[in-house]
Amino acid sequence: MSALMRLGQLWAALRATVTPAERALVQQLLTSHEYPLFERMPLYDQRHCLDVYATLVAAGEQDSELLRLALYHDTGKVDRQGRPVSLIWYGIAVVWKQLAPRFYVWAAQQPRWWCRSIYRYAHHGPLGADLAAEAGCSTTIVATIRHYHDDAPTGLAARLRWADDQH
Repeated sequence: MSALMRLGQLWAALRATVTPAERALVQQLLTSHEYPLFERMPLYDQRHCLDVYATLVAAGEQDSELLRLALYHDTGKVDRQGRPVSLIWYGIAVVWKQLAPRFYVWAAQQPRWWCRSIYRYAHHGPLGADLAAEAGCSTTIVATIRHYHDDAPTGLAARLRWADDQH
């Protein structure tokens, strides 16, 4: 992804909103155990997840589990104390990943205080899958969240990854 596209993502995150109609749609679509996974995310991640959902719908996707999980696929970016990866750390992670990939890979393996956000950003798929499992989501949803950032995802994970990469 180009630096210009990343700047566009940052600008969109800074201006993120979720309308009351969109929030009502999310409440209607998600089960009672899934909705808290959406709600725990900051506004900019909620907006992103809604955009991923809309991309899947526009592409004709009809798998209800995939459509629902699109709405909370980034829930792992919020730690168990409710602290999200901030936009500043998003930016640092993206820059390191593109300009200093070896350092990024090293930092992503270090859950120490000074790079905890990089660790969470790098591992938000598996971390989110654990949260989804604890919330009672299906094994299909858990596996899809766990693997959509794999090098070569398959099945629902590949479809989620495609939509996620559009934003």
